[in-house]
Amino acid sequence: MRISVIIPSYNRIHTLTRAIDSVLNQDSKVDEIIIVDDGSTDDTSIHISRTYPDIKLIRQSNQGVSAARNAGIKQASYEWIALLDSDDSWMPDKIDSIRQAQQAQPEYLLFHSDEIWIRHGVRVNPMNKHQKSGGWIFQQCLPLCVISPSAAVIHRSLLQSVACFDETLPACEDYDLWLKICHQFPVSYIDRPLITKYGGHDDQLSGQFWGMDRFRIRSLHRLIQQQELNKEQLVAARSMLTIKLEILLKGAMKHKNTEVIAEFTPMLEQVQKSIVPQSSASC
Repeated sequence: MRISVIIPSYNRIHTLTRAIDSVLNQDSKVDEIIIVDDGSTDDTSIHISRTYPDIKLIRQSNQGVSAARNAGIKQASYEWIALLDSDDSWMPDKIDSIRQAQQAQPEYLLFHSDEIWIRHGVRVNPMNKHQKSGGWIFQQCLPLCVISPSAAVIHRSLLQSVACFDETLPACEDYDLWLKICHQFPVSYIDRPLITKYGGHDDQLSGQFWGMDRFRIRSLHRLIQQQELNKEQLVAARSMLTIKLEILLKGAMKHKNTEVIAEFTPMLEQVQKSIVPQSSASC
């Protein structure tokens, strides 16, 4: 199992070193580390070139995290892709644990694990809705993202089959990817923390947009429109899409957000029309 690690970064020189060192200090070494500098203005590229001369560095104009990850995936030399966000870190046994899991379950093409959360320097407990699991988890993926990119190790063929990350999404691109994968493939889950996620800093995408569910709604609606879901998946997806649309539109009306109302009201009407209740059997 030969692994390329992809770390996208935009003005995160203050956390990037921690992320890189957590990869270099693995009990089981990776085969390649690729840093994608997504147009940083904080001398990220200079720092990487001087401090880590053996690491592959890709420089590009600022295009967003999806484009940065995709650029790294395209340049990766090996068949397994391990993702790591520049503000997260790995436990020392992360890669060794993944390799052992892959040897035991060679039929799986995506492996992920539990995680530790740190917010403002303090460890916090994730809510039940963030519970991780393995197997066929499409329905668990519908409410929100239940696989952390930094926890995932994915076979290149699987990423290519779903066209990697959607570069048109400014956020929730990971939610979109897991939907595309998990309605077609099961995933393997390691039930112990192998990564640490750090939150609470100002540059996190989750804090930059009002109504983050807009992006999840677009992904979910598009997946339904592609008509690739089985009957059970379709029923669950339509139900979740309806719930998300109703909540989003309620908030948009409260904030008088006419742009959101205009975009998503027709979508809700369309979904409601498609949910036709089954007629009761005649006596």
